[in-house]
Amino acid sequence: MTERDDSRGRLARWRLVLGGHGADGIRDAQGNKVELSAADARRDHALEELYGEDQRRGGLGASSPRVSRWLGDIRGYFPSSVVQVMQADAMERLGLRQLLLEPEMLRTVQPDVGLVSTLIGLGRVIPEHSRETARAVVRQVTNELEERLRARTIQAVTGALNRAARTRRPRHRDIDWNRTIAANLRHYQPEYRTIVPERLVGHARRSTQIQREIILCIDQSGSMAESVVYSSVFGAVLSSLRSVRTRLVAFDTEVVDLTDELDDPVDVLFGVQLGGGTDINRALAYCQDRITQPTETILVLISDLYEGGIAEEMLRRAASIVGSGTTMIALLALSDSGHPSFDANHAAALAGIGVPAFACTPDLFPDLMAAAIERRDVSEWAASHDITATHEP
Repeated sequence: MTERDDSRGRLARWRLVLGGHGADGIRDAQGNKVELSAADARRDHALEELYGEDQRRGGLGASSPRVSRWLGDIRGYFPSSVVQVMQADAMERLGLRQLLLEPEMLRTVQPDVGLVSTLIGLGRVIPEHSRETARAVVRQVTNELEERLRARTIQAVTGALNRAARTRRPRHRDIDWNRTIAANLRHYQPEYRTIVPERLVGHARRSTQIQREIILCIDQSGSMAESVVYSSVFGAVLSSLRSVRTRLVAFDTEVVDLTDELDDPVDVLFGVQLGGGTDINRALAYCQDRITQPTETILVLISDLYEGGIAEEMLRRAASIVGSGTTMIALLALSDSGHPSFDANHAAALAGIGVPAFACTPDLFPDLMAAAIERRDVSEWAASHDITATHEP
C-alpha cells in the first residue's frame, strides 16, 4: 500500500466517523474529493440510519420493516464488538426494545449478555408467540458462557475441596507422595539415600457427601441484570457438583427461591423479575433460616447494596450470619462492565463486620470460590488481584 493510499484510507475512515453531508466535502492533499468504496458506502448508510440527523423522523423507525434487514446488515459490515455497541444504541435511539418482542427481530440480532439482560428485563411483556424465540436467544448465550466458565469453575472448586480435606494422617493409598517428599526434604539421609518423613501429606478419602453449602443471593433490581445472567450460569455449574449443595435466591422486595431451576439457567433467568425495590434484610433472613451448617456455608450476596428496607437491620442480620461462622461475601457486581454503582456507606459497614465488599469479574469468580472454600482471607485474596471498592459510587 502506498502512502497516498494509506492517507486516503484514513480520510475515508474520518468520513465514516463524521457522517452527515458535511463529511462529503473531505478532500485529500491533492484536493480530490474522497470517495467511499462500495463496502464503506454500505457501512456509511448503516451508520446514517442509526446516527443520522433525521433518523428519528425517518431512519429505521419503530414500525419499519427495514429494521430486521438492518440488524442483519451490520453484522456483515462491522466486527462483533462494534455490532454489540450499535445494537445497544439502537435499542435506545430507535425503539428496538419494542421491536425485539417480535420473533423475526430476535432471529436477526447477535446474541450477547447485554441482549439477554434486555430480554429478561422485558420478560413480563414479551408476547406469548415470541417467548420461545426469546428463550432460544437466551439459551445460546448461556450455553456459550457455561462452556467458557464450566471447566475452570469445576477445577477451582474441586481443587479447593480436595486441599481443604487434606490430612496429615492419611491412609497409605491416600498419601500424596510428591507433597510428602517436598515437605520432608530436610530429613534426607545421605548415607541411606532416602528420606525419613516426619509427617505424611495426603487427602482424605473422596466422599460423595456434601462438603460445602453455597448460597447465591441475587439482587434482581434492574441495575443488576448482567450479574443475574452470570449468577445463573455459575449456579448451574456449581449445582452439578455432588460435593457442593448450591442454593440460588433472587430478591427485590420479595424473595423467590430458584434452587429447583438451577439445572437450567434459562429457567432461572425467566424466573426472575428485574426491577422493583430492594429489601436485602428480608433476603438475608430467608437465607439465614436455611443455613444448617454455618461453618461449612458460603453466602454470596450479589447486590449494589442500595437497601430499600431498614439498613440497620440488614447490617445486624449480616453480623449475625458472620458470627455464626458462615463465610459471607458481598459482590457489588458479577460482570465485565467495569466499576459498578453501589452504596459506599453500606459496603464500608459490611466490611467493618467481616463481610468484604467488592466487584468481581466472571473470570475471577471461580478463584474467589476456591479461596472461600479453603477459608482463606477473602479481603487479602481481593487485594492480591488488585480488586478494590474504593472508587466513587
